[in-house]
Amino acid sequence: MAFGNQFKRFLFRYSLVPPHNWRPAATVLVAAIFGLGIYLLKLSNAASYLSDDPQACVNCHIMTPQYITWNHSSHREVAHCNDCHVPHDNIINKYFFKAKDGLYHASVFTMRAEPEVIKARGPSVRVIQNNCIRCHEDQVTDAKLLGFVESHKEKRTDRTCWECHREVPHGRVKSLSATGHQIEPIRAHSPEDLEIIPKWLKASMQQKSEQN
Repeated sequence: MAFGNQFKRFLFRYSLVPPHNWRPAATVLVAAIFGLGIYLLKLSNAASYLSDDPQACVNCHIMTPQYITWNHSSHREVAHCNDCHVPHDNIINKYFFKAKDGLYHASVFTMRAEPEVIKARGPSVRVIQNNCIRCHEDQVTDAKLLGFVESHKEKRTDRTCWECHREVPHGRVKSLSATGHQIEPIRAHSPEDLEIIPKWLKASMQQKSEQN
């Protein structure tokens, strides 16, 4: 009870409580802002960004080329988006970086200011490079490579990995207008009852199965 009284005094001391005749309007305004915030969280499927599911990255339509090119690469079997694009030194830094990067991406997408070809910014470049070395440490430090890769030490220390490995894992063609779509449905953009196999083909397959 004492805490409640102290809280009320704090609100009135700093004029955080509107006058009586303004309180109904203020209540409606606060409720509208709160409700709009919940609606935006639901609309953006915000909870999915706490997971490591790669399809969370394509809640935003402009990331579809990146998802498709990754999904057709060999990295699909061993690494997801978060394995490469967020730091892994500690859990706090991981989610802080996700939140900071996510807010930037959301603002760019909302303002429709995305470029035709998306490129990593400075902080992301450093994170990706560190993760390349983290996963491929055995190859990076393999002394045998010095014998048949010219200037291997310099090439792995004074530049980023993808200056040489240019098509890993997103391929060479990955602009918004150059990458096609795939058969696999993306959950964020597809109805729940969507099926890959057409009904006529499924019926034909079932009929032939019954005949055999």
